Amino acid sequence: MPGKWSGLAGLATAAARLTALLAAAFCFFVSAEIAAASSLDRDAMKVLFPNPFTVGERDATLPIWPIFKQSYNGDVLVAYAFESVDFEPIPGFSGTPVNLLVAIRPSGELLDVRVLSQHEPVFVDGLGPEPLMDFVRQYAGKSLKQSIKIVAPGTRDPRADSVAAEIDGVAKATASVRIINETIIESALQVARARLGFSKGRDPNRAARAKPGVFEPLTFQQMLDRGFIRHLHLTNAEANKAFAGSDADDVDEEATAHPNETFVDVYIAEVDVPIVGRNLLGEKKWRKLMDQLDGAPAMFVMSSGRWTFMPDSFIPGSTPDLVALSQADAPVAWRDFVWRDGFDLPVPDGIDLAKSDVAIMRIAPQAAFDPASPSEFSIRVQREKGQIFPERVTRDFKLAYSLPKQLFDLPPDDSGLGLGSIWASRIRDISILGAGLLVLAVALARQRALVRSPRRFKIFRLAFLAFTLVFIGWIAQAQLSIVWLFGLIKAIKGEGSFVFFLWDPPTLMVTVFGLVALFVWGRGTFCGWLCPFGALQEFAGEVARLLRLRQIGLPQRYERLSRVPKFFVLAAILVTALFFSSQAEKVAEVEPFKTSITLIFMRSAPFVLYAVALLIAGMFHYKFFCRYLCPLGASFAALSFVRRWNWIPRRKECGAPCQMCRVKCRYGAIEKSGAIVYSECFQCMDCVVIHDSPEKCVPLVLEQKRARKKQRDMQEAAQ
Repeated sequence: MPGKWSGLAGLATAAARLTALLAAAFCFFVSAEIAAASSLDRDAMKVLFPNPFTVGERDATLPIWPIFKQSYNGDVLVAYAFESVDFEPIPGFSGTPVNLLVAIRPSGELLDVRVLSQHEPVFVDGLGPEPLMDFVRQYAGKSLKQSIKIVAPGTRDPRADSVAAEIDGVAKATASVRIINETIIESALQVARARLGFSKGRDPNRAARAKPGVFEPLTFQQMLDRGFIRHLHLTNAEANKAFAGSDADDVDEEATAHPNETFVDVYIAEVDVPIVGRNLLGEKKWRKLMDQLDGAPAMFVMSSGRWTFMPDSFIPGSTPDLVALSQADAPVAWRDFVWRDGFDLPVPDGIDLAKSDVAIMRIAPQAAFDPASPSEFSIRVQREKGQIFPERVTRDFKLAYSLPKQLFDLPPDDSGLGLGSIWASRIRDISILGAGLLVLAVALARQRALVRSPRRFKIFRLAFLAFTLVFIGWIAQAQLSIVWLFGLIKAIKGEGSFVFFLWDPPTLMVTVFGLVALFVWGRGTFCGWLCPFGALQEFAGEVARLLRLRQIGLPQRYERLSRVPKFFVLAAILVTALFFSSQAEKVAEVEPFKTSITLIFMRSAPFVLYAVALLIAGMFHYKFFCRYLCPLGASFAALSFVRRWNWIPRRKECGAPCQMCRVKCRYGAIEKSGAIVYSECFQCMDCVVIHDSPEKCVPLVLEQKRARKKQRDMQEAAQ
């Protein structure tokens, strides 16, 4: 019998090594031709654009289709249609780009956006494709000349005349819709630049930075003279002239009666530039503002007169409706910074600060605003005609703004990855997660000190697992999944790009930390500390302990055999991803991560029942899924041979005669010999607690007994 079960143990080890070799061989030798990006021919385009539209011949130099509309005067060009993968194939979380049909009017307005294909895990079987279809429909009618912002679902401002357009996001799919938004805007801007005269913005990480040492005292008027502050002045007559010939002509009776009086005076300046901001706000207030802006650029805006950019409907902290900033023909996202320290400005005579509206507008880091490049400020004037259903007419007045390049450090030109905005938008999650990983690294590096008090160690472990479940899993959505392996496979095959790893910073951080820890401590750092579903299973086990549920264990010989299935699950997933990639996401549903972590059980009943069943199984057999079925855990286990140190302390008595650690190990990761099976160790450190405890470790208990007996014998001999 021992020979039989040792043979099965050898089978498990061989399966693990075979899987590791399969993965390694795949990574180094697999190759495939890149599939053609485009999926639509002219006949397919005709189906998508039926009468009264007609589809022209595909452009010979650019993969776009001209779309015409039939009229009495002949066919009129109404849009250019294209597939997003031909211009901006940004990989999603499966490693495959979402392919969208985008149609853009000659005016820069989006005529239509449709999903042609997508493999985003959250939209495949999680939320389903319908929320994605609803999301992209919102782009119809939006213009590339607007700031298109994704907001929390249900918080969109429906006002159609706003200079900033808002798109309702999708709950539980924040990162995916950001990727899709980037895909739509970037691909549309490329077509607009080539055919409509638009320009494409720059990567925010490549924007110029203001030189901190450039400063000289200047008055308000001197800054006006140098162009550091720009001034837009409109009289009533000039405002009226803009509405001449429209339905709102002569609606403003006061403007008609007093044509030469001021309609509006607007002053703008970029206050994050030291020579501007320090002179405008004063040293103390400027320093405070810079601390609060956290490196973001900001514009000072002041208006006086009959028109104001802060009407009664203006909400502090919001994106203004009546003023806008653009650069390179693309809108710049900004919002009111709600500066509460007031303004004590060195304004010249003739400017009444008490009667002026003043604000600091913080420019979003993801706006790719380059302070060394020209920008354009605009104000929107609205007039209404009618009482019950008033007709609204708007006119925009523009003001160019630029600063000398000598004020900035200019970066060298490069293509950039366009990912700075994603990382900047996740800075809170990155900071919190970075701090958590640092705490974990320090704790594991000082494990002997950590377990000195079993009670404090238990509290620390449960607290960190709560952090893993709630923050890493449910808030930051950083549950590492086998789906990432699909992306890696497609990138190696040439069907995708490795860049997709960079689109979700928290998940990338957890992955890198787990892989580094794999070399130091083994697979247990990720599986035992950083996997949100693993943490959820551990809490299910704690509930079972409090309820005193009877645990169902396996004899060690069966325990060894039961480790094999997860390697076959992993092998099946690898084969599917390699040869049947369209089915890979469905096979990956063996992981309950999407259901329990990404979607927090807000999913159809079969998936929820499956995840709950695994948790219930884990209440009777500790971490059932992690130990026997998890393909991601199998990946880490298969690679556990890279671990460099046997960090778990052992004594010569471990295994013979002492079996305490093995009996107490809930993972079955300790052999009868006392040796640690690191490929199955989840780094709970219960054995380390026992090893260092004079009350629990049998050799230490016996040593203390011998010491006490020796002391008694010596005392008796002395008497």
